[in-house]
Amino acid sequence: MAVATALGSLGAVALGTFVVALLLQWLWNALLAVTRFRATCRQLNKFPIPPWRSWVLGHTGMGQSTEEGLQQVDSLVARYRHGCLWWGLPWLPVLRLFHPSTLRPLLSASAFVAPKDKIFYGFLKPWLGEGLLLSGGERWARHRRLLTPAFHGDVLRNYLGIFNRSTRVLLAKWGAAAAAAAAAGGGPVELEVLQPLSLLTLDTLQKCIFSHESHCQERPSEYIQAILELSSLVVRRQFRPLLHPWWLYRLSSDGRRFARACATVHNFTADVVQRRRRALTCLGHQARLDGHQGHRMDFIDLLLLSKDENGHTLSDEDIAAEAETFMFEGHDTTASGLAWLFYNLAGHPEHQERCRQEVQELLAGRDTADIEWEDLSQLPFTTMCIKESLRLHPPVTAVSRRCTEDIPLRDGRVIPKGVICLMSIYGTHHNPDLWPEPEVFNPLRFSPENSKGRSPSSFIPFSAGPRNCIGQSFAMAEMKVVVALTLSRFVLRRDTARPPPRRKPELILRAEDGLWLLLEPLLAVA
Repeated sequence: MAVATALGSLGAVALGTFVVALLLQWLWNALLAVTRFRATCRQLNKFPIPPWRSWVLGHTGMGQSTEEGLQQVDSLVARYRHGCLWWGLPWLPVLRLFHPSTLRPLLSASAFVAPKDKIFYGFLKPWLGEGLLLSGGERWARHRRLLTPAFHGDVLRNYLGIFNRSTRVLLAKWGAAAAAAAAAGGGPVELEVLQPLSLLTLDTLQKCIFSHESHCQERPSEYIQAILELSSLVVRRQFRPLLHPWWLYRLSSDGRRFARACATVHNFTADVVQRRRRALTCLGHQARLDGHQGHRMDFIDLLLLSKDENGHTLSDEDIAAEAETFMFEGHDTTASGLAWLFYNLAGHPEHQERCRQEVQELLAGRDTADIEWEDLSQLPFTTMCIKESLRLHPPVTAVSRRCTEDIPLRDGRVIPKGVICLMSIYGTHHNPDLWPEPEVFNPLRFSPENSKGRSPSSFIPFSAGPRNCIGQSFAMAEMKVVVALTLSRFVLRRDTARPPPRRKPELILRAEDGLWLLLEPLLAVA
């Protein structure tokens, strides 16, 4: 009995000692966290802080994904040219950066030092998996090396025929709409351009990635509808904080729709990858590389055949993640860039006509009206217009990073480890220190003489540094083909009776009620 009592007492003492140790450990960790946070705050206090709602709320609710939100960025940039500190909550600082002096150290840092912040990007993970957009560390570095050859010029030139054919499908639809308007006795046809351009880029990517004829510009596609729904749901979730936790999101109607759409996309991609891998096994690698039966190498083929320095290949899951990432990143961004380019050219007929003359001179005397690979470098003014439109209306308005170590700036300030850095592409592109009269559409900013001495970090529509957009050459080539073929057939005008579009930065830069333009066949104008 005495022994049992003694053992019980010892057990109680041991349990009490364990609880006290846990409490002391928790207090010590809390003290360390407070000490680190105070040190971080001392470094952050060297950055200017815009007026806020209150000490408790900070700037919570003051940022908006609306026209007014972008105008607020303009005001912040006008006052704080290099950047400012934004408090989402009393414990959530965000550095908003607008100038090469603050952006360059982050953009040039390795992906290990300046990985992407995972708060928002995490919403995409069930859809995109561990593709280039979301992966980090050694996995990202390995995949980047393996994917780079898939975007080489020798590969991209094979896609020009697809760009031309997909664009002609769209222009035929617009031509039919214009003809119907003319037959009804009306003038130029008014069309919303962003949605059909998004279908065009999706059509192009399906052919380039999967060699799949979706015909999505002409009839509904379950796979395409799933991608469009996923993009919409991710944006909706961003603005519903209660649905940020995964366990709550899964229980919601949006979460169930997201899961169904993910399943549709994943099943399609997995089926394509598995069928293509079986085909490679049957035909042999060399036969495929030599173009067996005239089959053109697509993105999936290139990934299936890629090997790293140790001879290791990508798994089916890796390939599916990269294909889905390319579909996600490549369709809406390019469509947004094209839609705003058409809008800017429609508002500046003198620039539009100069682009048209450049295209007509290029195509004069040819048997075909297709834009060829060698033509892309022969459109200097059109290229300047594309770049100026990407400056004025960048498809992606901001990207975020959360550094794993302190980043020193040239002026002596330090970006502390662990702080979210919102690198404002829009703010940088509208910074009057870098771009005089930033709201003016002036393609000559990008002439060779005017570009001399300009910091590369002042124009970053595709981001920059180690984690820049791997598909930027693909996107620029597609944009040149689409705008050249469109201007060779149509004159674009703005409807002066409509108010200016209200910009809406979501996953990409949209307009609240769409981007509406007047299109008139070139022959009718002549």
